[in-house]
Amino acid sequence: MSRYRILLVDDDPSLLKLLSLRLRANGFQIETAISGRQALGQLATLQPHLIITDLRMEGMDGQTLFEAVHKDFPSLPVIMLTAHGTIPDAVNATRKGVFSYLTKPFDSSELLQTIETALSQGYTSEERGLESDHNHWRREIVSQSTMMEELLAQAQRIAQSDVSVLIQSDSGTGKELLARAIHNASPRHDAPFVPINCAAIPEALLESELFGHRKGAFTGADRNRTGLFETANNGTLFLDEIGDMPMEFQAKLLRVLENGEIRPVGTADSFPVDVRVVSATHTDLEAAIEAGNFREDLFYRLNVVMLEIPPLCDRCEDIPLLVNHFLRLVCERTEQGVANSFSPEAMEVLMTAPWPGNIRQLLNVVEQVTVLSVTPVISASLVRNALRGKTGEIIPLAQAQADFERNYLVRILQTTEGNVTQAARLARRNRTEFYKLLNRHQLEPWIFRRN
Repeated sequence: MSRYRILLVDDDPSLLKLLSLRLRANGFQIETAISGRQALGQLATLQPHLIITDLRMEGMDGQTLFEAVHKDFPSLPVIMLTAHGTIPDAVNATRKGVFSYLTKPFDSSELLQTIETALSQGYTSEERGLESDHNHWRREIVSQSTMMEELLAQAQRIAQSDVSVLIQSDSGTGKELLARAIHNASPRHDAPFVPINCAAIPEALLESELFGHRKGAFTGADRNRTGLFETANNGTLFLDEIGDMPMEFQAKLLRVLENGEIRPVGTADSFPVDVRVVSATHTDLEAAIEAGNFREDLFYRLNVVMLEIPPLCDRCEDIPLLVNHFLRLVCERTEQGVANSFSPEAMEVLMTAPWPGNIRQLLNVVEQVTVLSVTPVISASLVRNALRGKTGEIIPLAQAQADFERNYLVRILQTTEGNVTQAARLARRNRTEFYKLLNRHQLEPWIFRRN
């Protein structure tokens, strides 16, 4: 049986059943949804390789479903089913990114051919983690979340070209691991992967570190030194914390990226290097450009493709995997302590914590509680102490809805400067209903009016 998972979406139960039988008979794993909203609810846990949806459905139609899917999973192919009368709508949908459309009634061979083409160009089994033999390139990245799988699918595609990649993510999210995975998935994987932290090298030594120097170039240069660009020749150079690179040196780096040549300190001779550059930063480089701290031309050289690793709090389904992975590593490394697992209560505390330090902080907590635990099962109290009371809390749904509603009303009143008529129109509610909402949350419109 094929390992490809297909999600079928149609509000016609009979057509859904017929299509399911046909595709299962051809070896596909099939899941179904009778509405667009149900499909979106299944997406995170199902992680399909392909979606086939009817265009015209009650409530959320196929086009709206595609737009919602495409927002978070731009690489996930969608095939649209349409009646003859809605072909113009289907054509328009393909212009917006839908992979293809089929008119009903459709020929089975045509359907299978379209599916085969979509799967060959969309999420392959390697990208979605179905064939472990093909996943050596991402072996250091522990994840099962849909957000990370989408990111890794993009990374694997990008790896096949030589375009520069900028990874802009919070500290502790694993930027170097992603850069190394891109290198491992690229045709350059047999050549060196060379990382450097731009913030850790003094400005006076940065040029020598990257480009090398010749003997006698400056005081203390008692021998020739090979720079990291030359060391990474035919491979990948990872420039971490690129946002902290001094302005004066940015022009020199830009020249190398444009010309593909380096000139060691102390010589007038340049020579070519073939290096793929992946850079990373936790700072907002566009804001740094506005502040005059980063060159705009260098930014566009580095940022041909931008990837963003989600913070740990947005991928909490990965926490149990990471925790057990780190626990195993700590036990192997220290060969001390008696802990070998976390209690369910301890795991719940870990999964609801805010994790401002992301994966790096999670590793620190696991190391700490593993060493301190005097029992085989690590307790929740030990985890809370390691987090220093900074644990998260899952609030009741009613409170979450009320908080969202109040924040929404505040934003809309700020936008309209307290004008209730405009605010009600933007919220698509009549004035009477809107005033009831304001009274429920004890919000006074006059507070938001500007003098």
